[in-house]
Amino acid sequence: MTYDAALLAYVSRLGDNALILGQRMVEVVAAYPELEEELANANFALDYIGQARMFYTYAGELEGKGRSEDDFAFLRDENEFCNCLLIEQPNGHFGDSVTKLVFFDAFYLSLLGALKGCKDARIAEIAARAEKEIRYHLRHNTQWIVRLGDGTAESHARVQGSVDSLWKYTGELFAPDVVDRTFADEYGGPDLEAIHDQWKTDVKTILDEATLTMPEDGWMAMGGKAGRHTEHFGYMIAEMQYLQRRHPGASW
Repeated sequence: MTYDAALLAYVSRLGDNALILGQRMVEVVAAYPELEEELANANFALDYIGQARMFYTYAGELEGKGRSEDDFAFLRDENEFCNCLLIEQPNGHFGDSVTKLVFFDAFYLSLLGALKGCKDARIAEIAARAEKEIRYHLRHNTQWIVRLGDGTAESHARVQGSVDSLWKYTGELFAPDVVDRTFADEYGGPDLEAIHDQWKTDVKTILDEATLTMPEDGWMAMGGKAGRHTEHFGYMIAEMQYLQRRHPGASW
């Protein structure tokens, strides 16, 4: 893989992660347990979608084919998205949503911190801006997982189930592929092994405070970074892309 191809793939992947998680969060607006939490969730979703726009705009410039952020979001097929599997999982109950966010935000915050020092100035600039948002997201969602885990017997059991069921999707976050390795070699990209160690420490601290048990590592689901997704993904992007697919070129 050439360095230019790795840069484009890496930037597109960052955009995919931000867009897909933002879309999942939008799905539960007006379905959270408190009005204040619904507003917070909506704002967090907008943060992610705003990050996706910045990454996709840069990807379009790198590609040089005139594609816009909308083209990347609404005119690619399922196997062209390279987001991780964790964030495309259905929202489920509130504990599922919060656990998914804590797992991903803890990873993403460390990733952004590392990307601030990469050799690509545009990525470093976006990462510095996004890091401030994600730090707040993680703090907010950590408060919820602690509240649920250290709450009633039912809330504890349900969120422990969320932790156990989502754990198998976390390994992919730290499994480098050719894009990660090439980006690291040429642009000083993140050391995923070091990030994994920090993530485990951070997540264990959160789970301990929530009186939850961190699962043992076992089989991990892989494939999202290569465009191989779970059964839920196709339904999600079909809904997300419906208007543009049904009315090509539609604008407000």
